[in-house]
Amino acid sequence: MEPESLSLTTPAVLFSAISLIMLAYTNRFLAYASLVRSFHQKYKESADQKLLGQIANMKKRLQLTKAMQILGISSLLFCVVTMFMIYVEWQTLAEVIFGIALVLLILSLATSIWEIQISVKALDLQLGDMDDVMQDHLIK
Repeated sequence: MEPESLSLTTPAVLFSAISLIMLAYTNRFLAYASLVRSFHQKYKESADQKLLGQIANMKKRLQLTKAMQILGISSLLFCVVTMFMIYVEWQTLAEVIFGIALVLLILSLATSIWEIQISVKALDLQLGDMDDVMQDHLIK
């Protein structure tokens, strides 16, 4: 039995998935831009340790978001190149390039997981000063 060859529809299927992922990444970036402006204003008013921790955390999250976007866009670009390679009937090269596109998408999603974990730490830092109040409330 001969293996099925890559067709134009295979990389095209990823277009909608990658587009939705990129939309989510862009929304996340816009939310971060708003937070950065807020942190900047608060820093000008008072530079406390918790705020400095939040700013350091935000810088890391922005770097990861940038990496996620670059990897996602690169994956989409490689899907388009794959389609062109299929069109000009360079099947072997198309399969290799499509494999690279999949690896880039995997890396983008893995980076997203890493960024989410850092985001949760930022929220924990923000809620940290409420732990005593919550403990008192739960005890009563």
